[in-house]
Amino acid sequence: MSRFSGALERQYGIPTASLANENIVSFGLGDHFRYSTGMPLRFVGMPYPFTGIKKENLQAYLEGKDNVSGKPIMQAIADCLTKPLTAEEKKTDVPPEAVPESRFLPPDTEDNLQRLFKDKHWTDYTPVLLPTEERVAAMLKGTSHKPDELVKKESGTFGTSRPFTVEKVAIIAVMAGAKPDYLPVILALASQVPYMDSTTSNATFVLVNGPIRKKIGMNSGIGALGPNAEANSVIGRAMVLMHKILQGYREGVSGFSSLSNPLLYSYMPIAENEEALPEGWKPVHVQMGRKAEESVVTLFSGWNFVNCSGSVVEHYAPQLLMRDFTRVLAAMGSATIIMDPSVAYQLKNTQEFETKEALAEWLSKNAETTAGTYWANSIASGMMGPLGKQGLEPYAGWQKASSDTLIKHLPNPRNIRTIVAGGETASVWFITDFMAGRGVSIDAWR
Repeated sequence: MSRFSGALERQYGIPTASLANENIVSFGLGDHFRYSTGMPLRFVGMPYPFTGIKKENLQAYLEGKDNVSGKPIMQAIADCLTKPLTAEEKKTDVPPEAVPESRFLPPDTEDNLQRLFKDKHWTDYTPVLLPTEERVAAMLKGTSHKPDELVKKESGTFGTSRPFTVEKVAIIAVMAGAKPDYLPVILALASQVPYMDSTTSNATFVLVNGPIRKKIGMNSGIGALGPNAEANSVIGRAMVLMHKILQGYREGVSGFSSLSNPLLYSYMPIAENEEALPEGWKPVHVQMGRKAEESVVTLFSGWNFVNCSGSVVEHYAPQLLMRDFTRVLAAMGSATIIMDPSVAYQLKNTQEFETKEALAEWLSKNAETTAGTYWANSIASGMMGPLGKQGLEPYAGWQKASSDTLIKHLPNPRNIRTIVAGGETASVWFITDFMAGRGVSIDAWR
């Protein structure tokens, strides 16, 4: 809301009243003003929730009071749009950067420093390896980049300005327990901050492809999605710390995810089991146009993560159950399947899917859900609904369809990805609504 209102006022001189949930107005008035818009905006705090409730409840909201000014809601909106700006509200300065912490902390005991890190929200609330000057210097040997090189500037929640250097990333790598060989992976991930946040329970997971997987000992076999290898676990923890320290994420201050998502405990780093791919099935990074010998990390963002529960059965081909499960993953038109190599071989040799792309094409043509179910998802109605109202297909047609009309909710096969990982002890898979971002070079950070 701050970004849109700020753009309207700064670029077009249009006065705005920023309506936001009463529980997150503080962010628009606080950190987002200080580090993003640089100009005070007028906010009106609306009660929450405002979706899925009866008309009379909404009417009561409109007849209620703004939690910012205490005035009746409609009066508060009118005042925002019509009252002359105060001297403070006329500020349009470029927002300052977040003030960095001191490079060094004064000496103290281990216990006191661990408590300080927790009080400062510099941890995931389990003990960290304290980043001494010697440890950080040793970590920096994992990259040729200079310690003071800027990695990114607009790294805070919702793009607020929080610049950080290679040395800051090395500090976090030490805290997470990383080895210097892990640092290029962690730097590549740091370059993608801020990670996606929402009031809904979205999450991010990490895929690593290329030779770096074997060099640093990432697990892509038995227990591939669990905390069963040092590299996987430490890289995931480093992401948790980057989210908190570099991005500055704090629930109720700069982030407002009501339930959050259990994947955020580790960001679930996956190494694709490239050696176990069936012939003709390319690794994800090669599908995206990279060379096989390149090392690449890709971030996937989404909400839902569904387990197939048991092994593949003879009487119902695996792609049929995958198709069926996509009915609850309809919001963004994307899907990512994480499957054991044994499932990949069944799909290739028994079901004749010669490539990952062939499986994606089949799912795109055969996966269906009802229009009612699709539009019941607030992500779909909020993001795709406006496109339909502008006449963009297929959304315009889906809006005109009856609630029980079946629609093909994965219209673009390029948004359907397959990751092969696991140890072939069971023919199992997960299906998700996660969408792949662009792959990021790890080699560039060596």
